[in-house]
Parts: sequence; C-alpha cells; structure tokens
Amino acid sequence: MEPRVTFYSRQGCHLCDEARVVLEKVVGDDYTEVDIDADEELRERFTNEVPVTYVDGKQHDFWRVSEERLRTALARSPE
Repeated sequence: MEPRVTFYSRQGCHLCDEARVVLEKVVGDDYTEVDIDADEELRERFTNEVPVTYVDGKQHDFWRVSEERLRTALARSPE
C-alpha cells in the first residue's frame, strides 16, 4: 500500500528538516519524499512553499507541518 503522506522538499531547506522531524514522529518512515529540484515542473510549482505535505493526494500543509493537524488528517479514512 502506498504511503498516505507525500512530502515535497529540497536540499538545504531548514523548514524541510523541521517538517521531516514531525513526519518521522507521526508516521515513521511511511511517507514518500520528493525533491522538487529534481523536477522542473515541481520546482516551479512549489519553490516558494516548501516544505509541502499532501495527505491522501490532497495538499495538507506548507512551510510548517503541524503534528496535531497531521494526526487528525491521518485519523480520517482515506477517501
């Protein structure tokens, strides 16, 4: 089964490092991380918003990841 969380990040991003700590606390390593700089379209789309998290294919947070909001979103069944 695919992880429910997708995490868009980039190297050298301190907010991404902080978000990664929250993600690992909430879901362990059960998330997909995508480096936006590896894809021109993603870089253009998310360059000023990283980190960006998606839950079940829908944008959930950007810049900061709230542990409480993430837990609440994951408690809901996927649609």
